[in-house]
Amino acid sequence: MLQIKPVLAAMRHHKAGTVLIALQIALTLAIVCNALFIIHQRAERMARPTGLEESGLFVIRNDWADKSDPQRIDAQTRADLLALRQLGSVEDAYSTNSFPLRGSGWDNFIKLDPDQPGMTTDAAMFFVDDHALPTLGTSLIAGRNFNASEIGAQAPRDAMHADQVIISKDLAHRLYPDGSALGKAIYVTMGRKPSTVIGITDTLQSHMTSSWAAPYAYNAVLIPARLANDYTWYLVRARPGQMEAAMRDAPKALYAQSRMRIIDPDDGVITFSEVRRQAYDRDFGMAVLMAIVSVVLLAITAAGIIGLTSFWVGQRRKQIGVRRALGARRADILEYFLTENLLIGLGGVLAGTVLAVAINLWMVTRFETARLSLGYVAVGVVLLLLLGQAAVLAPALRASRVPPVEATRA
Repeated sequence: MLQIKPVLAAMRHHKAGTVLIALQIALTLAIVCNALFIIHQRAERMARPTGLEESGLFVIRNDWADKSDPQRIDAQTRADLLALRQLGSVEDAYSTNSFPLRGSGWDNFIKLDPDQPGMTTDAAMFFVDDHALPTLGTSLIAGRNFNASEIGAQAPRDAMHADQVIISKDLAHRLYPDGSALGKAIYVTMGRKPSTVIGITDTLQSHMTSSWAAPYAYNAVLIPARLANDYTWYLVRARPGQMEAAMRDAPKALYAQSRMRIIDPDDGVITFSEVRRQAYDRDFGMAVLMAIVSVVLLAITAAGIIGLTSFWVGQRRKQIGVRRALGARRADILEYFLTENLLIGLGGVLAGTVLAVAINLWMVTRFETARLSLGYVAVGVVLLLLLGQAAVLAPALRASRVPPVEATRA
């Protein structure tokens, strides 16, 4: 059984190298733990459900060439929707100002009492018609859908109001955690006229994807109106197996209705899978960057351990030969270097744990990130110790093969 005391005594003769490797392990652990935590957070964000049936769904960005007359825009929008719904490759379609994962759009404070000083919560405002739910593939868990007669027209500068609204189940629970919101009155604008909740959808994500909007990510209000804006989004559901045909036919049908529009030939018509990719492009890039940084740091740490241990083996060949001549087995030499590296690694991960927590606390106060789970630290500690032992194995095996005759060489 190897004694720890001789190992510690030998390490005191190589203080600079020992401290250097321990600090390298500490820094690597601190950065890798926080990087893994960030990667996991970004992966969770990218995997969040929208509540939509995303396959078969695509969007068209339509910019109006003549933006001066809201009534003309509304009439043209109704004609466009009729043309889209008549296409053989299209199952349904509707127009809107925004949609889940778009990244920008309208959001309003929601109140239960018009006189309350602050908001109850925030929520996305989606202008829709009676075809929105079938197009999105979103189901109602309570109440009913809008009727065609309830769909109005809304100019951007008009005072917004809706007698009836449909809200997402997360918003319903936020407003009425102890009961059903169906049939209740809520205030979705700055005015004093209430809107009655006539339906509650299943999960429905808002357009807001920024980290500040995380508490409101699934708060959505569906307003029964067509918004006569400078531009509009057409959300279209293709019939099964006809996605390519629908994406090809839809712009042609729109231009056949009117040439006074602009649809970008490059990204004016995109699938919802592309919408998802664009929404989380920065999260994906951050996750990849953190992964690369982690791999590079681990590789540098492993290379440092290999290089320093190889240097020590070269310096100690005569000492190793003496030990072999005195009866030490190859296994004893191997165990010696593995133990020495393990002790250095333990010192490094101890310091790295403190540093990892300190870096996370700084990020929490500076960037309002979540607190680091100690589970990531535990994984990082195990990973670094295993990496260190694996890195030292090759030099240690070379040391164990030093012959006893080295003791007699100058």
